Amino acid sequence: MNTAIPDKKAAYPLRFRPVYKDYLWGGDRIIRHVHRPAQPGIVAESWEVSTRPEGPGIVANGSLAGTPLAELFPDFPLLLKILDARQTLSVQVHPNDETAAKFGGQAKTEMWYVLAADPGACVYCGLQPGTDEAKLRAALASKTVADLLVKIAVSACDAIFVPGGRVHAIGAGCLLFECQQNSNTTYRLYDWDRVGADGKPRQLHIEESMRVINWTDTAPAKIPPQPLPSSGRNRRSLVLETKFFRMERLDLAEKIALDPVARGFEIIFIAEGELEIRAPEFSETATAGTTYLLPAGLAKTYLIPHKTATVLRVTA
Repeated sequence: MNTAIPDKKAAYPLRFRPVYKDYLWGGDRIIRHVHRPAQPGIVAESWEVSTRPEGPGIVANGSLAGTPLAELFPDFPLLLKILDARQTLSVQVHPNDETAAKFGGQAKTEMWYVLAADPGACVYCGLQPGTDEAKLRAALASKTVADLLVKIAVSACDAIFVPGGRVHAIGAGCLLFECQQNSNTTYRLYDWDRVGADGKPRQLHIEESMRVINWTDTAPAKIPPQPLPSSGRNRRSLVLETKFFRMERLDLAEKIALDPVARGFEIIFIAEGELEIRAPEFSETATAGTTYLLPAGLAKTYLIPHKTATVLRVTA
């Protein structure tokens, strides 16, 4: 897609006001980990780049400050988040393109990059081989769903792929950076007998889930990084590439130039360290947890680490 700044405004790296979500499974780790101002109550998610009406991103810097991202790029294809799982999330599934077209909802393929994880932390991603609808329904009835899930131990820097149709749950103790299709369709299969703020069990979507689960999905969820050509003391690796998005990791020890953004866009997320981001007539210091959208038409941009920094670079 073309994400050039409209109205011939000067292109520059856009930073957004975070949109915080207070889902009951969250905590306060996002605020502590990235040193943001304290927020009242639970902070389960920080929506970093969003055009969703239920969490619209607003530009926080430069001449476009105060402008909703949806006004600039109404068809933006991705949603970027930070998630803090103080408790284990529900067992859930999202439709893929095919099942969304057939049954409704919005397709949602996503990935998680682990920013931090408590000792013993895990995610559940995928069904055990041989699981079919009858076995899953029986496990739901007997509350033994966890026995049918693929449990994956995680630690910082791990990457997990969650295509639409794959049953999954984020385990307690995980702090994640999530990249996903621009969708908020989630079908909840099981919620560990948890109740909501009203004291009642949260709504489940059993029949919707059964329709969109990919019963033949056996691909591994944990994706090892692949080295990419690098130069100097900097290192590049491919974290994950899908037809919806691509993520690279940049481990920076010296200045690096990002090529001009001719078409499409780039998103950079500072996962560790601190750096200066410099473009024509633009310079900001960014600490860990900061996200920028580099729009089409932006000239060459430089990342200058203060000692070292790790950056996740996302394109679509």
